Amino acid sequence: MNFVTSWSGGKDSCYAMMQAIQQGFSPKVLLNMMNENGKVSRSHGLPLSILNQQAQKMGLPLEGIPATWGDYEAKFIAVLKMLKTKYELEAAVFGDIDLQQHKDWEDKVCASASLKAILPLWQQNRMDLVNEMLENGIVTMIVSCNLIMGEQYLGKILTKKLAQELSEKGIDPCGENGEFHTLVINCPLFSGAIELPEFTKITYENYCFIVWEE
Repeated sequence: MNFVTSWSGGKDSCYAMMQAIQQGFSPKVLLNMMNENGKVSRSHGLPLSILNQQAQKMGLPLEGIPATWGDYEAKFIAVLKMLKTKYELEAAVFGDIDLQQHKDWEDKVCASASLKAILPLWQQNRMDLVNEMLENGIVTMIVSCNLIMGEQYLGKILTKKLAQELSEKGIDPCGENGEFHTLVINCPLFSGAIELPEFTKITYENYCFIVWEE
């Protein structure tokens, strides 16, 4: 079964893709929804240059689609239909774990494009998942987080110890509720680690971000 991955650049979409491949599915293309100017990803604030590096390390094409929040759904469905034809797709893979409204939306947009929504991580224990990701070779860095965590966590590599520390602070170790987002630097799907540009840290509207230099 050929599939497109809804690729955030972070650990969950990466591990979902790894799981789908392990189940015998075949990846054909990555899809990321960008902000209006097409330079930074909407979900994780990653520049297109970093996303392209990840795609190149996997030997897969990347579709970075600019969208506003207003036309996000319509553009997502349109690009799924286009990719379905272009790559003879049968499914789309998503990294959501247990947010029902996300799954409902993914089922809806995939149905509109006549694709099957596959969620390999669905309803698995979050701490177990983080540990599995790390044990399976995903090297991932925190690139944004809420104020409960603060700027000191930006740029940190996620480890089992750090995940436990977050959990003890009442923070979801997967960041499933948006507490933090990650960037995959290396994993078994990559031919090698990506190279990161210099960055600075900022706090804006109750959230902390890494800002990458061009």
